[in-house]
Amino acid sequence: QLQLVESGGGLVQPGGSLRLSCAASGFTLNYYAIGWFRQAPGKEREGVSCISKSGGTTNYADSVKGRFTISRDNAKNTVYLQMNSLKPEDTAVYYCAAERRPYGNCDLSDYDYWGQGTQVTVSS
Repeated sequence: QLQLVESGGGLVQPGGSLRLSCAASGFTLNYYAIGWFRQAPGKEREGVSCISKSGGTTNYADSVKGRFTISRDNAKNTVYLQMNSLKPEDTAVYYCAAERRPYGNCDLSDYDYWGQGTQVTVSS
Protein backbone atom coordinates (compact mmCIF):
# COMPACT_ATOMS: atom_id res chain seq x y z
CA GLN A 1 0.00 0.00 0.00
CA LEU A 2 1.36 3.40 -1.00
CA GLN A 3 0.74 6.19 1.46
CA LEU A 4 2.07 9.68 2.15
CA VAL A 5 1.39 11.46 5.42
CA GLU A 6 2.02 15.16 5.98
CA SER A 7 2.69 16.70 9.36
CA GLY A 8 4.03 19.90 10.88
CA GLY A 9 1.30 22.31 9.97
CA GLY A 10 -0.28 24.70 12.39
CA LEU A 11 -0.81 28.33 13.26
CA VAL A 12 2.12 30.70 12.95
CA GLN A 13 2.59 34.46 13.02
CA PRO A 14 3.59 36.38 9.90
CA GLY A 15 7.34 36.23 9.56
CA GLY A 16 7.51 32.96 11.44
CA SER A 17 8.64 29.53 10.33
CA LEU A 18 7.29 26.02 10.04
CA ARG A 19 8.79 22.78 8.83
CA LEU A 20 6.48 20.36 7.11
CA SER A 21 7.28 16.68 6.85
CA CYS A 22 6.11 14.13 4.32
CA ALA A 23 6.59 10.55 5.44
CA ALA A 24 6.12 7.56 3.19
CA SER A 25 4.61 4.20 4.01
CA GLY A 26 4.57 1.21 1.73
CA PHE A 27 7.26 2.48 -0.60
CA THR A 28 10.70 4.05 -0.56
CA LEU A 29 10.88 7.74 -1.37
CA ASN A 30 14.24 7.54 -3.09
CA TYR A 31 12.52 5.98 -6.10
CA TYR A 32 10.35 9.06 -6.61
CA ALA A 33 10.41 12.75 -7.20
CA ILE A 34 8.44 14.55 -4.49
CA GLY A 35 6.38 17.70 -4.69
CA TRP A 36 4.72 20.01 -2.22
CA PHE A 37 1.46 21.57 -3.32
CA ARG A 38 -1.02 23.80 -1.58
CA GLN A 39 -4.64 24.73 -1.89
CA ALA A 40 -6.26 27.76 -0.34
CA PRO A 41 -10.04 28.02 0.05
CA GLY A 42 -11.70 28.77 -3.26
CA LYS A 43 -8.48 28.35 -5.21
CA GLU A 44 -6.98 25.59 -7.30
CA ARG A 45 -4.18 23.45 -6.01
CA GLU A 46 -0.80 24.85 -7.01
CA GLY A 47 2.76 23.66 -7.00
CA VAL A 48 4.94 25.08 -4.23
CA SER A 49 8.23 23.21 -4.40
CA CYS A 50 9.40 19.96 -5.91
CA ILE A 51 12.56 17.90 -5.71
CA SER A 52 14.04 15.37 -8.09
CA LYS A 53 14.64 11.74 -7.28
CA SER A 54 18.30 12.40 -6.62
CA GLY A 55 17.73 15.66 -4.79
CA GLY A 56 19.96 17.44 -7.27
CA THR A 57 17.19 19.51 -8.80
CA THR A 58 14.71 21.65 -6.92
CA ASN A 59 11.96 23.90 -8.17
CA TYR A 60 10.03 26.62 -6.41
CA ALA A 61 7.05 28.74 -7.18
CA ASP A 62 8.01 32.37 -7.64
CA SER A 63 5.91 33.29 -4.63
CA VAL A 64 8.05 31.21 -2.26
CA LYS A 65 11.55 31.53 -3.73
CA GLY A 66 14.03 32.60 -1.11
CA ARG A 67 11.66 31.70 1.72
CA PHE A 68 10.98 27.97 1.36
CA THR A 69 13.46 25.11 1.08
CA ILE A 70 12.69 21.55 0.09
CA SER A 71 14.94 18.70 1.14
CA ARG A 72 14.87 14.96 1.48
CA ASP A 73 16.26 12.46 3.96
CA ASN A 74 16.06 9.08 2.33
CA ALA A 75 17.30 7.31 5.45
CA LYS A 76 14.17 8.52 7.23
CA ASN A 77 11.97 8.06 4.16
CA THR A 78 10.90 11.67 4.60
CA VAL A 79 10.80 14.89 2.59
CA TYR A 80 10.71 18.27 4.29
CA LEU A 81 9.53 21.73 3.41
CA GLN A 82 11.16 24.41 5.52
CA MET A 83 9.02 27.53 5.36
CA ASN A 84 10.50 30.81 6.57
CA SER A 85 9.25 34.38 6.50
CA LEU A 86 5.70 33.14 6.26
CA LYS A 87 3.02 35.45 4.95
CA PRO A 88 -0.76 35.36 5.38
CA GLU A 89 -1.07 34.46 1.71
CA ASP A 90 0.79 31.22 2.46
CA THR A 91 -2.27 30.03 4.36
CA ALA A 92 -3.48 26.82 2.74
CA VAL A 93 -3.69 23.09 3.06
CA TYR A 94 -0.31 21.71 2.07
CA TYR A 95 -0.03 18.36 0.33
CA CYS A 96 2.92 16.23 -0.56
CA ALA A 97 2.88 14.00 -3.59
CA ALA A 98 5.13 11.49 -5.32
CA GLU A 99 5.75 10.75 -8.97
CA ARG A 100 7.57 7.86 -10.56
CA ARG A 101 9.56 9.99 -12.97
CA PRO A 102 12.75 11.46 -11.50
CA TYR A 103 12.61 15.05 -12.75
CA GLY A 104 11.19 17.07 -9.88
CA ASN A 105 8.73 19.13 -11.88
CA CYS A 106 5.76 20.80 -10.21
CA ASP A 107 3.02 19.92 -12.65
CA LEU A 108 0.47 18.34 -10.34
CA SER A 109 -1.03 16.28 -13.16
CA ASP A 110 2.17 14.23 -13.23
CA TYR A 111 1.97 13.13 -9.61
CA ASP A 112 0.71 9.69 -8.78
CA TYR A 113 0.37 9.48 -5.01
CA TRP A 114 -0.97 12.10 -2.64
CA GLY A 115 -1.15 12.69 1.07
CA GLN A 116 -4.22 14.01 2.85
CA GLY A 117 -2.75 17.42 3.59
CA THR A 118 -1.82 19.50 6.60
CA GLN A 119 -3.24 22.92 7.40
CA VAL A 120 -0.92 25.92 7.56
CA THR A 121 -2.41 29.14 8.86
CA VAL A 122 -0.38 32.35 8.95
CA SER A 123 -2.10 35.01 10.99
CA SER A 124 -1.39 37.60 13.63
